[in-house]
Amino acid sequence: MNRLERIRAVLEQSFTPEHLVIEDESGQHAGHAGAASGRGHFYVEIVSAVFAGKSLLARHRLVYAALGTLMQTDIHALRIQARTSDEASRA
Repeated sequence: MNRLERIRAVLEQSFTPEHLVIEDESGQHAGHAGAASGRGHFYVEIVSAVFAGKSLLARHRLVYAALGTLMQTDIHALRIQARTSDEASRA
């Protein structure tokens, strides 16, 4: 299982998302000091009922907590867009 698959599996299990997009943006950061570790830069767009009533900061903390050790082993940087289905439908 590659990095994207591992990230997807964790997020699907943790949030049962209605919508989930994960993009590897590592290529855009070639030569960046953080890229030297071999860990990647990723974008996550996730829509889940779990985020209802939670602040942006709380949503990000939930995503980081769910990814747990992947943040130490596979992910150097993570750009997150976490919304509820109501918020996503208005966008």
